[in-house]
Amino acid sequence: MEGCWMVCRSIRGTALNWRKASRSQSGNECVEVTALGPSVLVRDSRDHAAGVIALDSTQWNALLSAIQSGDLDAR
Repeated sequence: MEGCWMVCRSIRGTALNWRKASRSQSGNECVEVTALGPSVLVRDSRDHAAGVIALDSTQWNALLSAIQSGDLDAR
């Protein structure tokens, strides 16, 4: 996605409420998301130390639309 950027590998002093899909609660093969100000942060549930991607609301909505429409299924 155009304009995505990596943020610091650790966000010190900030309590984040990471969430993942309810269908993935028992597994660890998913992405997790949380809100931080106007951004949505996304990370790999298997490798938290790999960092996070911050998306603004336009990018987040575009990602959700692509997922829901199946545009990313073949990738």
